[in-house]
Amino acid sequence: MGRVWKEVQIIGHESSSAIYGEDSFKRLILVLWATFVTLSLLAAIIFFCADAATKDSNKPSAANDHSSACAAAGCGGGCGSALLSLKQSLTDPEGFLSNWNYSDSNPCSWNGVTCNFLKVISISIPKSKLHGSLPSSLGSLSQLRHVNFRSNNLFGSIPTELFQALKLQSLVLYDNSFSGYVPNEIGNLRYIQTLDLSQNFFNGSFPNAIFSCKRLQFLDLSENNFTGSLPNNGFVGFDLDELLKASAFVLGKSGIGIVYKVVFEDGLTLAVRRLEEGGSQRLKEFQNEVETIGKMRHPNVVTLRAYYWSIDEKLLIYDFVPNGSLASAIHGKAGLVTFTPLSWSMRLKIMKGIAKGLVYLHEFSPKKFVHGDLKPSNILLGQNMEPCISDFGLGRLANIAGLGRPMTVQSNRVAAEKPHEKHKRASSSSEVGASTTTISSTLGNGYRAPESLKVMKPSQKWDVYSYGVILLEMITGRLPLVQVNNFEMDLVQWIQFSIEEKKPFKDVLDPYLAQDADREDEIVSVLKMAMACVHGSPEKRPAMRHVLEGLHRLSVSYD
Repeated sequence: MGRVWKEVQIIGHESSSAIYGEDSFKRLILVLWATFVTLSLLAAIIFFCADAATKDSNKPSAANDHSSACAAAGCGGGCGSALLSLKQSLTDPEGFLSNWNYSDSNPCSWNGVTCNFLKVISISIPKSKLHGSLPSSLGSLSQLRHVNFRSNNLFGSIPTELFQALKLQSLVLYDNSFSGYVPNEIGNLRYIQTLDLSQNFFNGSFPNAIFSCKRLQFLDLSENNFTGSLPNNGFVGFDLDELLKASAFVLGKSGIGIVYKVVFEDGLTLAVRRLEEGGSQRLKEFQNEVETIGKMRHPNVVTLRAYYWSIDEKLLIYDFVPNGSLASAIHGKAGLVTFTPLSWSMRLKIMKGIAKGLVYLHEFSPKKFVHGDLKPSNILLGQNMEPCISDFGLGRLANIAGLGRPMTVQSNRVAAEKPHEKHKRASSSSEVGASTTTISSTLGNGYRAPESLKVMKPSQKWDVYSYGVILLEMITGRLPLVQVNNFEMDLVQWIQFSIEEKKPFKDVLDPYLAQDADREDEIVSVLKMAMACVHGSPEKRPAMRHVLEGLHRLSVSYD
């Protein structure tokens, strides 16, 4: 052995000179022998993994432990072993997990598993009659974002280790038989948006750590055995101290309160409406109304995320929508000289989005709601100019909070001539641009259906009328109240007057749409839809779903 070790040292020594003859031959034999041993070891390892893969995947044996490690190697981060551990803890009568096996080194192809860059980001296995408990190994999936095991037969407690998956955005476990306490570690999930633990047997007090989850949008804890106070189903409230510490900027003010843009330390941005002080303390009624509104989820309706109620402070917390209101997009902002008009294609996109939001409110929301105060200043524009209907239910919430709701009897217009207005259209002897004239209450604010001033019970046809006025405003570029000669008429009457006077279409059309002259037939079709929406008889106005269908058909025919 001393001679062999000496040879090995020499082989590895950079300064050694070449060795010839017998010593060289012996050295060659030594190298070949070492290579043979190495290859033999590799062959043994490969055979061991292959042999383990042929065994029953559900058998909890040492061989399975080794083979799961082999499978995990193809995924990185142990995701294969974590998923196989889940399979071993479950009974799968319908065979949904049949392709979860040790011979497949890539779990990204397994049923119910979604990956991104070979990392597991989603496990979704609903309604599959799975029976068993969740293993702690799921917490090792560092990129896991979505977990959905709804409507199975899972039991036991939620493993604390699951909350080590810090990127988790949704956890849906409703309609199972989970029990025990919910761990405080749930507060670690700073990115969680949806948490549904309803219809289980969880008990004890729900941890206050949930208030650390600032991005949580939907929470359902109903039909469990929790004790003590619970966060509100639908979403959670925000701690007032957290809001007060955040940077805040005033976005606007109305008779109901001030709206702030609030930016938290972690960059999360929200819109907070601070309601004016009121005398009523109908907390339970306010709570019920807010929770109902908070359950609504649609890309064209602004999400009410949370609320805060106390004797001195009443706050409504919404998702922040970054691109201002439709009113500003159509007419510009007072004090701003620059103005980029919307193209017809963009206007049509916004019209469709508003229609989709109204169809959702009217037909698919929890109570088939009526907005009741739809107007461009209540329609916000998102990152990609997608419209979001805001201030839904605000009137009723204000009433419950003891604020009342003043009727708008003034023209909802910029107080002075807009900087771009003089370039937009020349004034004529019979028409004047924007004014601040106080109008008769019989005209409302220009968006209200005529019958809404007489009938107290809201109707979806009110929203249809308001939507029609918004379409007319987007086509003509004019505000909802137009001054003709010495009196004021609403935009609907002005359009009817223009038709009776047989004015050229270009006199009605927003001058900024002149560049879209090739789309005139399409614009006229939308104008006809708008006139149907503002029909004097509510019964003759179309339902919003029919308006949306018409807009879709229009797009297809002009594509």
